Amino acid sequence: MPYLHRLDVRFRDCDPMGHVNNAVYLTYLEQARLHLWRERWQVDPRQSGEGIILARAEVDFRSPAVYGETLEVRLDVAGIGRSSFTYEYEVVEAGARRLVLTARTVLVWYDYAAGRSVPIPDAIRVMLEEERRTAP
Repeated sequence: MPYLHRLDVRFRDCDPMGHVNNAVYLTYLEQARLHLWRERWQVDPRQSGEGIILARAEVDFRSPAVYGETLEVRLDVAGIGRSSFTYEYEVVEAGARRLVLTARTVLVWYDYAAGRSVPIPDAIRVMLEEERRTAP
């Protein structure tokens, strides 16, 4: 996958059983997306009254992550539509290369003033297509 974001599991991310709480993984995916947009695109997706909203998230849990582990969140553009695009993810424990989860999210380009989806701007579409072309 063409983009990799590393993060450390914090104590606050874990439930009473010592595992990362299921809801926290969505934050990890969001963190990876935001780092990608800042590092590669150098854009803030909230410009000009438009931005990106999360429309769908699918997560398949494979093994638990625990406090102190370092995780790699890998993401790739899986599809591009008129006003939405899809990312696919793998979260892997960095040391043992253990698969923690796979996921997909659908993000929609959204006009906040109008309260509806709008076509992805051409400049963003070009960046998404470039990300997709770099996939192995």
